[in-house]
Amino acid sequence: MRHLAPFLKPIAHRGLHGAPGGGAIENTMSAFRAARDKGYAIECDIRPARNGLPVVFHDAELDRLVAGTGHLADVGGADLPRLGFKNAPAECIPTFADLLALAANKVPLLVEVKSEWQPPDQTFLAEVARLANAHHGPIALMSFDPAVMTVLKDLAPGVPRGIVSGNYLAIAADGEQWWERVLTRQRAERLTDLLESGPADPSFYAYDVKSLPTPVTRYVREVQRLPVFAWTVRNDADLATARLHADAPIFEGFLA
Repeated sequence: MRHLAPFLKPIAHRGLHGAPGGGAIENTMSAFRAARDKGYAIECDIRPARNGLPVVFHDAELDRLVAGTGHLADVGGADLPRLGFKNAPAECIPTFADLLALAANKVPLLVEVKSEWQPPDQTFLAEVARLANAHHGPIALMSFDPAVMTVLKDLAPGVPRGIVSGNYLAIAADGEQWWERVLTRQRAERLTDLLESGPADPSFYAYDVKSLPTPVTRYVREVQRLPVFAWTVRNDADLATARLHADAPIFEGFLA
């Protein structure tokens, strides 16, 4: 398996976007170039477009960022150049292959594979694995959904894989628990404590900085000797927590 040492430095969440990135939009090539040029590692999100094509985009729907409506899964590869971002019309949704080409063999890529907690899309994951296996630079794959990473364990055994988590039971500012739409409370507790991670055999974890430290993340770092990345670090207090209780910050909104 490839080494994780290249990732033990600040990692730009969805690329370097907003004010630090010169106004770049999240998960765009401009944001990724800005992160590369500053010497940061890059974190990004990937989802399937039509026919399982891996593209770099956070949301399942187009509406928040792109001048279009509907499901990303209905968008074909030929449609991508016509879907400009609302605040950057010259930008379009990158494919995963586009980002890999930009990173080449130098920029570390920490790739979150998005999931709607349904059975994994085998066509999509097979193409993700094919591209990741062929990439010569530092790359690691991760997901909130352990089932996704279990599939990728078989498809891309040499690519580092991780589980993303945090305190699912923490009360959100608006009182809404997003996971209640898709998960039982029992499963939310298990995911908080990383108890579904075994079949994926992860080589690292990414954990919500607001939840650190926890007994399980201390066990991961101090006993298993696996790296923990802290997400999403947005201020100096978060950064101080990440430095004490994690191995690298996944940061956004300021220069870590």
